[in-house]
Amino acid sequence: MHDKHLCTAFEAELATIGSHVRDMGALAEAMVRTAMAALLHANPEQAGEVLAMEQQVNASEVEIDHELSTALVRWQPAASDLRFLLAVSKVTSNLERVGDQAVRIARTVLRFNRQQFGDRADGPLVDISEEARTTLHLLRGALDAFDRRNAVQALAAIALDDGIEAEFDGLLRGLVAAMADDPRKIACSLDLVVVAKAIESIADHARNIAEEVVYLVRGVDVRHAKNAGEASALAGSA
Repeated sequence: MHDKHLCTAFEAELATIGSHVRDMGALAEAMVRTAMAALLHANPEQAGEVLAMEQQVNASEVEIDHELSTALVRWQPAASDLRFLLAVSKVTSNLERVGDQAVRIARTVLRFNRQQFGDRADGPLVDISEEARTTLHLLRGALDAFDRRNAVQALAAIALDDGIEAEFDGLLRGLVAAMADDPRKIACSLDLVVVAKAIESIADHARNIAEEVVYLVRGVDVRHAKNAGEASALAGSA
């Protein structure tokens, strides 16, 4: 009976940690969405909201780290439970970095002169918006996969990252061309390069989360797979 109570208490503690990771993921995702809305609508108030949310993300990481340390010492978990706790540590680290990149976008918004590009519907902001939309889809897919411990969903998220890299390369070429055509656009084009690079970095962190899910569920390390196809092949052989 005593062992049963201990098992139930440990499971409850794991569930609490998982819930806090979900909350942190939702907050990081909200930061990215708000930062992009601030950029697209030239809204400094929304950019300020992102800067304020950074403290919440950082506090969440500290809280979860404390919970992990406590759980490791108290329960000394083995096998799959230990793997889950280690995965949580890596996921929260990546989420904190997602928040950092959202802050980077927000700070760029505060100095960005969108008038140099005219109507956003005809400028590179449309391409950046598409890159961000795909990246948010990747991040949401990775977080859902972690919450459900679903390797198939994680692999689907990883596949999105290959396309984001291609989008970033095309966007970068367009911005370079814009600077060459009109030197007056150099400053704002460089700001958009910063934003595009931040979005690409967010996608990389989201992919890292998805890769952690594959390892958590199947015990296969796909971090060094050259593309999504190779990652799927490695995971499928487990």
